[in-house]
Amino acid sequence: MDKSENRIQTINQITNKHMQLFLEADPSQEIIESYLPRAHKFELVCGKSLLGVILLLDTHPQTVEIVNIAVDENFRNHGLGEDLVNFACDWAKIHNYKTIEIGTGSTSFAQLYLYQKCGFRVVNIDSNFFVDNYSEPIIENKLVLKDMIRLKKVLP
Repeated sequence: MDKSENRIQTINQITNKHMQLFLEADPSQEIIESYLPRAHKFELVCGKSLLGVILLLDTHPQTVEIVNIAVDENFRNHGLGEDLVNFACDWAKIHNYKTIEIGTGSTSFAQLYLYQKCGFRVVNIDSNFFVDNYSEPIIENKLVLKDMIRLKKVLP
């Protein structure tokens, strides 16, 4: 895959395709709609094709959190998730944030690898986060998802 024509840009209008990608990262449309209006919204595109999305949310002074990140399943395993995470870190640094955070499921093995590869460190576990906040059980990697792993990266 030639990534030279890919670009990450602000999302001007949420489409059904955006929402499909948001739902791949977070299966609750209600929760997505709770943070979407406040989020900094970006899309990864190649030509007219939407390849991925990332949403950032101000959480604390000088801290921004990646609250949603997804890559179209047809374009996974080509480094696009890493491109989105690195974009978020660069964007946060330019906008004077000192810390960037992310939470992911304890059964999200590929995501945990990616975030740590990008310099994030585990700082906390929210026990039963997914049990307490989602009405339906989430099954991932043949396991019931219960806990959220919280990671952060201090920006240089």
